[in-house]
Amino acid sequence: MIRKALIVGVDFYEKAPQLYGCVNDAHSIEAVLERDSDGTKNFQTKLITVNGPDSKLTRKDLKDNIKELFHGNPSAALFYFAGHGGYDKTTGGYLLTSESEHGDSGVPMSELLNIAHESKAQNKIIILDCCHAGAAGEFSINQDLTMLSDGMTILTATSADQYAKEKNGTGVFTNLLVDALYGSAANLLGQVTLGSAYAHIDQGIGDWGQRPIFRTNVKKFMPLRVANAPIPLSDLKMLTNLFPKKGEDYQLDPTYEPERNSEQKSLYPDPIEENTLKFEILQKYNRVNLVVPVDAPHMWHAAMCSKSCKLTALGERYWDLVKNRYI
Repeated sequence: MIRKALIVGVDFYEKAPQLYGCVNDAHSIEAVLERDSDGTKNFQTKLITVNGPDSKLTRKDLKDNIKELFHGNPSAALFYFAGHGGYDKTTGGYLLTSESEHGDSGVPMSELLNIAHESKAQNKIIILDCCHAGAAGEFSINQDLTMLSDGMTILTATSADQYAKEKNGTGVFTNLLVDALYGSAANLLGQVTLGSAYAHIDQGIGDWGQRPIFRTNVKKFMPLRVANAPIPLSDLKMLTNLFPKKGEDYQLDPTYEPERNSEQKSLYPDPIEENTLKFEILQKYNRVNLVVPVDAPHMWHAAMCSKSCKLTALGERYWDLVKNRYI
């Protein structure tokens, strides 16, 4: 399974204003995409950074590298660009390269989409952190303004008429994207998809005066990266053991809680190790919103007051996944 990523960061421009965070952003994206959290290889990355005249990137260079990225039939081909973006109401958006002087020069976003459209890659991913990035997808194949080819996803830092913001030497959008990929947008298996990453960015972007744009045409999101799972898989698979029937509560009593003060020791029965081990897992479920106590403010109270706990809607969803051996 081949997953390729072309990562471009352009700070230096011969005629346009210089930028200062795009190269840093490109390095950050490569670092997080190259390997999953357990160290296994994720994407085969190619990094292009431009921070001076000795490393300038021309329009032809960028276009050739984009063609190389989308060549063949990899399981995923991902293109990330941080730099200047331009926009023309008639011809659409542009990714500005080192020699670009005007907003309607550089590589047209429509050409980028055309190249991706023709690719046989199963997943075609375009991530743009530049001004006017949301123009990508507005001028698409045959000028159909809504069409994305099968398997294509576009995630951009801004809409077509907005400017991308930087803070502390990094793009606001990319900073949130990297945070999402390191695990802030992971599900209980540690998987981060573009959909969950977008949700994280959308919530975190706040009042920066830019809105991320997300366009996709996929039947199922692939994991973009696997981060550390918030709960061990072995514990997650215990769901159907602890809850043999999905709709039934789990009855607790004081023998499940190992901690108690001297007064409580005389009032409650001693903890039972088998029960305390189960309660430890149930508490983990509670922390990740799989389980909630019934008629009690916390799991401790549910145990000490002989109450119960039950699966949440999310817990029932993962119960189904375990029951049907999808995880």
